[in-house]
Amino acid sequence: MGNRHRHGRTVSGPSRESAFVLRETRPHAPPLVPELRLRLADEAMDLWQATEADLGRDGLPPPFWAFAWAGGQALARHVLDHPEVVRGARVLDFASGSGIVAIAAKRAGARQVVATDIDPYARAAILINAADNGVEVEAPDVDYLDQGAAGFDVVLAGDVFYERPMASRVEPFLRAAQAGGAAVLFGDPGRAYLPATGIAPLATYEVPVPRAIEDRDVRTTRVWRFT
Repeated sequence: MGNRHRHGRTVSGPSRESAFVLRETRPHAPPLVPELRLRLADEAMDLWQATEADLGRDGLPPPFWAFAWAGGQALARHVLDHPEVVRGARVLDFASGSGIVAIAAKRAGARQVVATDIDPYARAAILINAADNGVEVEAPDVDYLDQGAAGFDVVLAGDVFYERPMASRVEPFLRAAQAGGAAVLFGDPGRAYLPATGIAPLATYEVPVPRAIEDRDVRTTRVWRFT
């Protein structure tokens, strides 16, 4: 899928992943970052069910990319309000999801932004969202948890401490990036596996979130750094 023939030529069409993103989402302005437009789910449960029906056989993770999670919104807001954090830098947005943080970083003046996510549907959404916002973001099929973040000036991560297996790999990855010389910032609304020590808050935001995917309408969310 993705190619068709026309007058003897092979014409590239949308990939399966891109077609799904475009079909199942609509442009939305995230509440805390209204200057951006993202392809997001209209109804959380409807998209979750569509994903299970259409993609579940592939063993893919749930469509985290279709929602503007609190940690990502807060981190994107912080980057836009403090462009000096990323200006002129080579930036890695880890577990990028919709690409909200990556797009904010590019808007704020980053020289290069690489958005990483293991889900191919997330990578498709990132590229679509970046194009819709008039910026260029890279979304390679690379597992940076294995590769490490060498060469990046800044590493950003929004809402990555929501489950133990993920957190147990992400924390040492981020700390290693900082030890290697990168500035590391992460957004978190108080997830269960946020590191209990060795972190310090930089900013606090009240972030509107869909009740369908959270247990409330607003989450107090902080942007953190490692100490």
